[in-house]
Amino acid sequence: MDGNKELITAQALAEALNFSVETIWRYTRENRIPYVELGNRQYRYNLADVMRRLTGSVQETKSSYKSKGSTEYTYQDYLEMPEEPGYSFEILDGVLIKEPAPNVPHQRASRRLQRILEDYFWEKDPEGEVFNSPLDVTFGDRTVVQPDLLYVSGAQKDIVHHTRIDGPPTLVVEIMSPSTGRKDRLLKMGIYQRAGVKHYWLVSPEDKTMECFALKDGVYALVASGMDDDRVEPPDFSGLVMDLAKICGN
Repeated sequence: MDGNKELITAQALAEALNFSVETIWRYTRENRIPYVELGNRQYRYNLADVMRRLTGSVQETKSSYKSKGSTEYTYQDYLEMPEEPGYSFEILDGVLIKEPAPNVPHQRASRRLQRILEDYFWEKDPEGEVFNSPLDVTFGDRTVVQPDLLYVSGAQKDIVHHTRIDGPPTLVVEIMSPSTGRKDRLLKMGIYQRAGVKHYWLVSPEDKTMECFALKDGVYALVASGMDDDRVEPPDFSGLVMDLAKICGN
């Protein structure tokens, strides 16, 4: 690639192509798109060069969402739904979402990361709590989510109720799969941002990536990320080191 051309980050390239960052990183590892390595796994791209290489051949699998026509669902509707083994339900801004149970890599990564977070917050914030799905988190009457992992600080104990978390946790983690990536990165990210969740992390066991976002002036900014065998250290959590090879390994 010509070094004089304008170079952009993986995040900017993903937005320009309407792909996920995981897809950009996967294609980088597989040498399916041109890139410039600046050192220490720092990659940059030229949009025109990438588009010429792809030539429209790349397609992502989109998540399918289930909603009954134009019906807008509420938390009360959610409570009245019959259980359906093998599926989970969420309501995102009034839209009912139905998805199958997660796969083994998803559950493996979730369990390993939960152990790391529990050990960390046990020392840093003994009155705080780490929870895992299924547990309802509500933001008003039109949104009910079940994050894969979440951390409620000791100063937030008033949002912890017997049947749900009512309000924004300090940290939410979503473990993505190929079918949920767009939902987690677009729909849920927007919901968590508007609700005031201070920290939002995305983990992809399939692509072995992790992105840590933090609210900056009301907008999520990427503050830490890694892939493959990187060690991710979010700057707002002093001493927390997450080894992706251990979290996402088989």
